[in-house]
Amino acid sequence: MRKIILSLLILIFISSCNESDPEIYTGQKLEYQLYKASDFDYSGTATVRELTDGNLELSLQLSGEKSASSTMFPAHLHYGDYSNPEAPMAYMLSPISSSDLESKTVLGPLMDGALLSFEEMKTFDGHIKVHLASEGPDYSVILVAGNIGSNVDETMEFDSAQMTLCSPDF
Repeated sequence: MRKIILSLLILIFISSCNESDPEIYTGQKLEYQLYKASDFDYSGTATVRELTDGNLELSLQLSGEKSASSTMFPAHLHYGDYSNPEAPMAYMLSPISSSDLESKTVLGPLMDGALLSFEEMKTFDGHIKVHLASEGPDYSVILVAGNIGSNVDETMEFDSAQMTLCSPDF
């Protein structure tokens, strides 16, 4: 019995000595769907989390086939609806690795100089697109796309035929 109690005390002591990661998030979070936008079988989620310093972290998580290669899928935050052919880029996001299908970006000032707060992100007029490649003919292949902020309309289905390409000229 003493060994059990001693073991429990040691276990409690060891676990209390481990430093846990500092809490970097406020607990505020938004999630948006990213829809299959091509013949490639990917979909995903965009998650915006507020950091304790007031900045925003935008995480992209795709569902689909992972690859052992070092291929990166470029991702962009755009102003406007995904169907707007004149929707300029708002921010170049960190590319998504084909090996884990994830990316995280701490948003800085947007192309127009604005720095979004969490409350402003809720009403941001924008969308996200993830491309197959950063240049060449595969740039025109959009793997996933989805509206965010004020453009989200749960009553409407995603229609990839309405999606427009973004200009490679940033």
